[in-house]
Amino acid sequence: MSRKKDNTLVKNASFLMVAALVSKIIGMLYKSPLSTTLGSQSFALFQYAQNVYFILLMIASFSIPQAVSKIMAEKLAFKRYRDAQKVFRYSLLYAVIMGGAVALVCIFGAGTLVPDKMAGARLPLQMLAPTIFLSGILGVFRGYFQAYRNMMPTSLSQIVEQIFVAVFALLMSSLMIGMHASEGPDVVQSWGAAGATMGTGAGVLSALLFMLLIYGINKKGINRRIAKDRVSVDEPGIEVLKQIILIVMPIILSAFIYNVNTYINSYMYTDILGKKGTDAGLLQTMYAEYGYFGTLINIPLTLASTAPMSMIPEVSAHYARNNIRMANSKIDRATWISMLISIPSAVGLAVLSGPVTRLIFPTTNGVAGMLLILGAITIILNGNSNITNGVLQGIGKPGVPMIHAAIALAADIVSMVILLRYTNLGIYAVVVSMIVYAVVMCLLNELSIMKYLHYKNPWMNAYLYPLAASVPMGLVAFFVYKGVYMLIHSNFISLGISVVLAVIVYFTGYLFISRPSEEEMRMIPGGGLIVRFARKLHLC
Repeated sequence: MSRKKDNTLVKNASFLMVAALVSKIIGMLYKSPLSTTLGSQSFALFQYAQNVYFILLMIASFSIPQAVSKIMAEKLAFKRYRDAQKVFRYSLLYAVIMGGAVALVCIFGAGTLVPDKMAGARLPLQMLAPTIFLSGILGVFRGYFQAYRNMMPTSLSQIVEQIFVAVFALLMSSLMIGMHASEGPDVVQSWGAAGATMGTGAGVLSALLFMLLIYGINKKGINRRIAKDRVSVDEPGIEVLKQIILIVMPIILSAFIYNVNTYINSYMYTDILGKKGTDAGLLQTMYAEYGYFGTLINIPLTLASTAPMSMIPEVSAHYARNNIRMANSKIDRATWISMLISIPSAVGLAVLSGPVTRLIFPTTNGVAGMLLILGAITIILNGNSNITNGVLQGIGKPGVPMIHAAIALAADIVSMVILLRYTNLGIYAVVVSMIVYAVVMCLLNELSIMKYLHYKNPWMNAYLYPLAASVPMGLVAFFVYKGVYMLIHSNFISLGISVVLAVIVYFTGYLFISRPSEEEMRMIPGGGLIVRFARKLHLC
């Protein structure tokens, strides 16, 4: 039984990673026909509205799952089921109030949040207001099940959500374009982007309905645990709400500061270059290329962020019992599984940036591929900072990464101003500033982890081994693609063959270099297949 408990973190992270991979692949695939339907300028408006929405979502509810799971996990560690349920109820109240307030800001503040050069993104942003309200409620339910260390509902709801997003975004964007086809290009572009954002709302609503169904199925078991509870202290409701606010707000503020750089960079890019006389059409076209880059880079970035989500309840529980050794062990496992995927993903996307971008976004002018080469390093950097953010939040230090994020944001803004004003980098300046931000965040978080937990990063196992295996993988991917493409001139087939061979080379190299145990291999998504593969090579 103890072995099962020790493996809970990595299994939960694996569930979330698989779900995140599936949902992000769906998201990537639907954006390919969506970009063709909308055109580059309308797609840029859609991306801009989504970026502003993402920041508003930070304020309303983005960190709600982490916060709810953290507070509840601390109570569940001592079998205070009734107190945990009260946290759940008052978290819903908090989500409704905050979500409603931010949704109103979304509707009435769109003119201020979106610059004139991107004015067509204001309508799509306003269409996202109901989504902001529903997302907070959805986040509470996801955090509830994560607190019980059950990641399956969250994982499945992510897939359900993305399927509905894809279907409705394509359907509604086409419908809106058809309805407004006679009203001029600017109106068509704005309504096309607005139709695409309606898909986001449909996805959140479907995921919420799914979570309500799962909660209803589990309601009897929940009530039985509450009925047997004899240790809860039954805190007054106002005290529970105060506790939620005091813990949630620093986490949300930290997440806001941590992610607001994307919006600020986009606003500065549009505003500064617009004042320098850059044509609005060119700005939107280049921003669409940045959107293509962001879509591709977000797949491994999402995978890297799933480990902290499942890690926070585990780390919180061990830290509450003053078991620092076990807390550090959980951090090691989360870092290992995150880097095992992040490092080869970064190398693979950099090496095959052009072919991958052309395959998914045929309308690209090539800039997105160059951005991918430059920005692939952020996959590794963000993977590291997501882990350390999760740790610091898990041990009750949410203000620490918030301060670090503010410092990193200042460095990001300074670099953006210098690069946009005094160089001709254009959209490349946004990616360079992303790298500056990520480097500063990683360094500061690493110092804090060492201070509070005397933690030493597992550089050899988590970073060096995957990197060593990624080098031959990258060489194989590059030369196999070039060779096959010279013979058959098919980007799809050449890319498919090179990726399959690259994956085989990576895992073969990794198994040969690191020699992980069979137990460790089974913790990886698809671990059973890897074990059979390793046995054939006599590596385990």
